[in-house]
This record gives sequence, structure tokens and C-alpha cells, in this order.
Amino acid sequence: MHGKNGESGLCGGDAVAEPVRRYLENCRVYHFNDTGDSAGFKQSPFLTDTAYFYRDGKNLAAFLYMLKTRFPGNYGSIVDSVQTIAPFFHDFFLVPDGTNGDRTILLRWLNKTGEEPFSAQQLSDGTARFICMATLFLQPPHLLPPLVVLDEPELGLHPAAMTVLADIIKSAAKHTRILCTTQSVTFANEFGPECFIVVDQKDGVSTFSRPDSAALDIWLDDYAMGDIWNKSLIGGQPAW
Repeated sequence: MHGKNGESGLCGGDAVAEPVRRYLENCRVYHFNDTGDSAGFKQSPFLTDTAYFYRDGKNLAAFLYMLKTRFPGNYGSIVDSVQTIAPFFHDFFLVPDGTNGDRTILLRWLNKTGEEPFSAQQLSDGTARFICMATLFLQPPHLLPPLVVLDEPELGLHPAAMTVLADIIKSAAKHTRILCTTQSVTFANEFGPECFIVVDQKDGVSTFSRPDSAALDIWLDDYAMGDIWNKSLIGGQPAW
């Protein structure tokens, strides 16, 4: 952005580069695929780490605690969505540790049939990812960045959970722009043709196109968009 004109592919100097730079600084790319023992959301963040939801979810416990105390309606929506895909889940167990000024909080949760809290280590990978995505999309609209980018959000999710996630994304899309990449027919089936940008490779270059909704009308009577894509009717197939 700050190199010579044309070096970044942008022309017009600061008149173009500076507004684009400011916009990109407010956009966030999220990646919740790390669910191992060292995953960020399994650590203990400071209780004050709540300016925004971090890209890898490492401040998940602190952010949920903030939502529970300041935005209980949004917090309740997150809990409800997790219960929808994990019927055994009752609520998060969010109790800060330490002294004032240096308090931390660990993500724990309660089972509907027990009283002792479980650790984040005892969540399945798919459930853990879903919790991160529900927190991201169900936070108060004014806290959302202007553009959310998420790579293959369906990874590790049960097909029924993909339907719930799609509904959450559609709701959040009323307040911000959301860009998700996917290779899942099931997940793609949850969206209409107006939501798609198809990526193909031509002569070593990625090309982007919108499906022709009118041309797909006859197919949409019997098939959803993921099925139509799977039938190679809109592109987005490997370039053999």
C-alpha cells in the first residue's frame, strides 16, 4: 500500500491507497480450525480483552463474559444456538480468576444432566468451532467489523448444524458484509443463487462470476444451489 504507484496493483497514489488501507484495517479474517490443546479459545485471556472478538477466538471466554454482563440478549441467543446443535449443552460457566486489574477467565461449560463444569477440552471440534462462529455472528451488530471473512466454516459440523449456522449468517448479513468460502454441497444448499460468487481458474488466473439466476430457474424448481454446483452447471470445478 505504501510502495511505488502500481506496485500493489492500485493506481492513484494516496487518493486510492489510503481509503482502501483504512477499510482493510477494519476487516477481519477469522480462522477457527485450530482445536488442539494449544488452541486460543482454550487458554485464559485477561478479563479485559474484549475490544473485539479476536480472529482465532483466543479471547472467547472474556468476550462471552462481557456479552453476558452487558448484552444478555445477544448472549442468550448464542446459548440458544449452541443448545440447538448440542442438546446436552446447558450454559457456559464463566467465573473470573485472580485479583482486580489482573483477572483472567477460562472457558468452561455445563451439561444439562450435571452440576460440575466441563473444560473447553471436553468439547468436540465441531461444537467448539460452532461456538466460536455463533459468538462471532450473534454479537451486537455495532461490534461487527464491516467485512467478515471466514474460510470453510462448515468444517467438522454435522449437516444439521450447517443449517443453523447458515441461518445465523443470513441474520448477521443484515448488518455487515460476510464472505465465506466453501466446498460443501450441504452448506451451499442453504443459500440462494444471489449469494454466490463462483471462482474458476483460467490460464492460471482466478476469475470470479455470479450465477445467472434466470438461466437456473428450471433447475431451482427441483434442486438447491449446492446440488446445481455439484452437477457442474455453474462452474467452480477443478481445472483438469
